[in-house]
Amino acid sequence: MIDGPRQPESRKSASHALEVVEIRRRHPDAFSGGARLIPVETACGTFQVWTKRCGDNPRIKLLLLHGGPGATHEYFECFDGYLPMAGVEYYYYDQLGSHRSSQPDAPELWETARFVDEVEQVRKALGLGPDNFFLLGHSWGGILATEYALRYQQHLRGLIISNMVSSIPDYNRYAREVLMPSIPPEVLAEVRSIEAAGDYENPRYMGLLIPHHYERHVLRLPHAQWPDPVLRAFAHLNAKIYIPLQGPSELGASGKLEHWDRTADLPRIGVPTLTIGAAHDTMDPKHMAAMARALPQGRYLHCPDGSHMAMYDDQTVYVAGLLDFLRDVAGAVPGR
Repeated sequence: MIDGPRQPESRKSASHALEVVEIRRRHPDAFSGGARLIPVETACGTFQVWTKRCGDNPRIKLLLLHGGPGATHEYFECFDGYLPMAGVEYYYYDQLGSHRSSQPDAPELWETARFVDEVEQVRKALGLGPDNFFLLGHSWGGILATEYALRYQQHLRGLIISNMVSSIPDYNRYAREVLMPSIPPEVLAEVRSIEAAGDYENPRYMGLLIPHHYERHVLRLPHAQWPDPVLRAFAHLNAKIYIPLQGPSELGASGKLEHWDRTADLPRIGVPTLTIGAAHDTMDPKHMAAMARALPQGRYLHCPDGSHMAMYDDQTVYVAGLLDFLRDVAGAVPGR
């Protein structure tokens, strides 16, 4: 009488145990909730970068490259509201020098080619390959994703370049000709005066830029309403990486990336590629549409209400377009 009803429960427990064992077999990182530290070898020694897997899908594995340079994975956390239910396996990743990864005091490490090599080491450690590996790079991450594809596209199933143009000189031109003239002249004059003095720590600098630039072109919400993941990502930005590569100004790039231009090389990227632009972005959306036309298997997703953080301020269009691309490419026969 007592043992009879317990048999089904016993069998169910055994089934669940086998399921757990199978998950652990496929994903050893399940023990730590998907998080792991990956060793990365550099000319300055071996360091660790933080990653975290979310979801389980052998056909769609999406590695996220955050912007900055020197920002964090945190602003991608909006994807938690959609990608798990859509069946996408995705990976958060703080690049070397960023929040949860090692932060060596070694300026020689902050070079684009070195970051590309790092991404390849992370790919190998995560076991991602041409049957399932999708790479999404946003902003600076878009530069990194472009460079990775030009060097290692044989490992990619698909590529997403989000809110990033293929030419920093063109970005600077757009900033001079479109973004700056949209700022009231007296405000722009004061901003330029602060920049000329190198007084970037002056609270007046961001006090001017937040309402006149950030709330119009970075995330189109009042700053007081910016989501927590975005605020955390900005708070954790590593200026020791950001300034050498991007430069100190928020109105254009003047660091090591100032002359970066891969426009002529886009036809060399043969994998299916989605470029994402937004009407109010800091980057010219027409440039991002032209990138898609230059790519052999390029597609363009336009976010009419979005800005640089279009995954927030035009979320429906952004996420739906991303999912359409992932599912379409994952369902296609590779090479066709």
